[in-house]
Formats: sequence, structure tokens, C-alpha cells
Amino acid sequence: MSSKDVLSPERLEDALAVLPHWRYREGALVTVYKMPTSAAALELIAAVGRLAEEQNHHPDLDWRYNRVFLRYTSHDAGGEVTARDVGAAEAVSEAAAAVHAVAEPAKHPAAL
Repeated sequence: MSSKDVLSPERLEDALAVLPHWRYREGALVTVYKMPTSAAALELIAAVGRLAEEQNHHPDLDWRYNRVFLRYTSHDAGGEVTARDVGAAEAVSEAAAAVHAVAEPAKHPAAL
């Protein structure tokens, strides 16, 4: 990955327009998904794990009871957001919708 892969502010704004459940904070795409139970949150985590392995791109993830906190950034691009992060966030959004997760992006600590 090179610096040319880092999204410009304009491209980042365009990406966020199609990622309504994500926010840009502190050099990363962040969100929180709420599930009805802890077990359901683990199902979402498993889905995120499968996607991460398929894409070879892994988010920072924090699980707290029925909430899953996610953060995507490209460490190999200086900790900035790239198209790879946007694609991963899109895939996670689809997986979250499939399990009826409720997005709460404003509850991510980096989004406060």
C-alpha cells in the first residue's frame, strides 16, 4: 500500500455517504453494533472474523456484552483510511444487517 491509496478528504466524504452507520474518527472508520444478547454479539463477531480472513484485512474489535465496537484503518498506509477499509466496512455493514444488528456509531469512544 502506498500513500496514493490513502483516501483524500473528498473520497472519504463520498465513502461515508454510502456508509451511514460508520464515522471517521482519529484516522479510522468506526462504528458500534448492538445486538439483543451477548450470544448474538458473538455471532456478529464470528461473521466479522470470517470476512476479515477472506479479505486479509482485520479490524480492531472490542466486545462488551451485547455491543461490538469496530475500527478499520490501514496500518500499512500509515494508519490512514484506504479503499480497502471502506470495502471491509461495507461488507461488515451487510453482515450486521443480515443478523439485525442495530448500528450505534455515535457510541464508539473514538466518535465521542
